[in-house]
Amino acid sequence: MVFGIAKLVMVPLAVAFEWREHRRSRRGHHTLLNEKPWVSVIVPAYNEGPVLNGCVRSLITNGYERLEVVIVDDGSTDDTPAVAAELAARYPQVRLVRQENAGKGAALNRGIAVAGGEVLLFVDSDGIFAPGAVAEMLRGFDRPDVGAVCGDDRPVNLNRIQTRLLAILSHAGTGMVRRALTMIGCLPIVSGNVGAFPREVISEIGGFDETTVGEDLELTWRVHRAGYRVVFRPRALVYAESPSTIRTLWRQRVRWARGLLQTMRIHRSMIGNPRYGAFGIYLVVNTLTMIVMPLLQLLVLTSLPVVSAVGTVPVQGSTVAVLGWLGIAVSLVVVGFATLLNRAARDLRHLWTVPLWPVYATALAAVMACALWKEARGGPASWNKMTRTGVVSVQDLRERPAREPVSVRASPPVLVRRAPRHRLAVDAFGEPGRTYRMRGRAA
Repeated sequence: MVFGIAKLVMVPLAVAFEWREHRRSRRGHHTLLNEKPWVSVIVPAYNEGPVLNGCVRSLITNGYERLEVVIVDDGSTDDTPAVAAELAARYPQVRLVRQENAGKGAALNRGIAVAGGEVLLFVDSDGIFAPGAVAEMLRGFDRPDVGAVCGDDRPVNLNRIQTRLLAILSHAGTGMVRRALTMIGCLPIVSGNVGAFPREVISEIGGFDETTVGEDLELTWRVHRAGYRVVFRPRALVYAESPSTIRTLWRQRVRWARGLLQTMRIHRSMIGNPRYGAFGIYLVVNTLTMIVMPLLQLLVLTSLPVVSAVGTVPVQGSTVAVLGWLGIAVSLVVVGFATLLNRAARDLRHLWTVPLWPVYATALAAVMACALWKEARGGPASWNKMTRTGVVSVQDLRERPAREPVSVRASPPVLVRRAPRHRLAVDAFGEPGRTYRMRGRAA
């Protein structure tokens, strides 16, 4: 119930986000898309043979022409090298780089080193991009102080109860919350599935930290530390595989939790520090909701049998039942609203999985306890990479025409630098006549 009420607080901010975007669209808000910059999409790949082809083809056919795709084969032991080589030979926009296995962070940094675009778009190999997603990402750069843009990642493999629950919860936990946090300048993460950064920003703050399993989260906090804004583009859709078994879900969530703890340790000086504006203050709230509350939840649950045994239950069973049903009702309303806000009415057919939400929330609390234990012991932080299946259950993607892009070899991008942010001429509202100008190659 507490979770549902917390999400209710996000509703008005999410509505304000949509209203602002509607107004900007009607006014012809000027964005980086109008400048047609070169975009380098960096795709790290380790044993991604079953899914790499679908990812790259969805990027090549996305509708944005000034684009290169850099595949970094991180020492794969399956058929990934052969698939990547075939894609590079087939499409002039695709480049292949190989290296010994060194981890995702190292693969991303290798891609940064060889990419030539003015905008760097980092994606995962299992992502299938909806048409127009690349252009939508560029629309997020609508002010000179925007240092990162995050798209919306949704599950593609809706063939299990677990993945259907994750799909319906993602609308509230990702779509609605990221809208709200964008409005107050506190979006804490740019998803590794779909995140765009100006090259100038990456050059200024450095590449990915290769020592953490939360490289996307850590990089986002550095963007905030440098004084840039991080924004969400809900129409930049990418569909990726979600864990379809309890074991893979557990391992993924523990890795995410350890990434959060590692990032908090690296940037502990930011937490609660007003020097970093609203984001510094928000990190206190983030600490409470992501770490303290889950541990308290576990404490309460584990103490119930003892409390019941001694006969001192502070709340009557009927009251608990009422609160439980009220919590489910609130959750249904919030999730339903968030799903409609995401223009994904078809996903409402998965609402029957919402009663499993409390079980999922309890599991997440246990995940945080496990992550804290592992970090305290200093155990190795392994990726526990999920085995890809290539399952695509989203109807719109299955029905997407398999058209081939026009094979026109564009001149390769050259290494460029954006103008310093204080020299970019655009105000916060993108008034007509103002431009978000990037220095480099002419469009």
